[in-house]
Amino acid sequence: MKNIAFIGLGNMGGPMAANLVRNGESVVVFDLVADAVKQLEDKGAMAAASPQEAVKNADVVVTMLPAAQHVKSLYLGEQGIIAHAKTGALFIDCSTIDAQSAKEVGAGAINAGYAFIDAPVSGGVAGAAAGTLTFIMGGDDAAVSRAKPVLKHMGANLFHAGELGAGQIAKLCNNMLLSVLMTGTSEALQLAIANGLDPKVMSDIMLQSSGCNWTLQKYNPCPDVMDNVPSSNQYQGGFMVKLMNKDLSLAMEAAQQVGASTPMAAAAQALYRMHQLKGNADRDFSSIFELLGNA
Repeated sequence: MKNIAFIGLGNMGGPMAANLVRNGESVVVFDLVADAVKQLEDKGAMAAASPQEAVKNADVVVTMLPAAQHVKSLYLGEQGIIAHAKTGALFIDCSTIDAQSAKEVGAGAINAGYAFIDAPVSGGVAGAAAGTLTFIMGGDDAAVSRAKPVLKHMGANLFHAGELGAGQIAKLCNNMLLSVLMTGTSEALQLAIANGLDPKVMSDIMLQSSGCNWTLQKYNPCPDVMDNVPSSNQYQGGFMVKLMNKDLSLAMEAAQQVGASTPMAAAAQALYRMHQLKGNADRDFSSIFELLGNA
């Protein structure tokens, strides 16, 4: 059993930390939201009064935060957790941030004598709750090897994408493609509906044809075509539109830095921005289906 600190108990972090507890690990948690901490205490975790207290005896520290500024603020500086962690600790940041920020924070940890990997996740809230997330890791082989036994309690698929920061780039590439697949699938289904076709029948046709993709297999955007997906629950739950927009912005920044061409993603980003401006920030990203039906 390792001593694990988990900081950031939001929609993703909360169930991730709960899976560590469920698998018998000793977990100390911290979040700015007291109710989130209480929920983990009720599951068997120990509460810390501050991030610094959370990490002082931890062999492994897992963080799951909203954006790069939060990650930098938590890790760096005199009050940062790097300055208060146990000697030899491993830091695992599961936040989705830009690769340069991941490298900056990682360098701060490594230069202070710690191990660090960036390990953003794919799989959404449902995957976090079920312990079936995909972790996409960036860092050296030794740090990744140390992280895997911990991450296996929270995920079903562990990938080592490359050096520090590579996890973030791989995650952004994946979500960029996902945005294109979701908008394209929604567009095709709306065209079928406009021409009088049953969306369930059209989905079945595409599933067995060259248009088959993950959104049709696992996450159909048309209501009542597939059970237990956000589209059949008024687009509640899942991966929010504002988070897809965040990831698309990060992907566009990464593309600009290296001169990569991303016209399909740029089109998807324009649609998701429009959709968010129409009051859909907190709805699931598959709700783009509605925007394309009203265009």
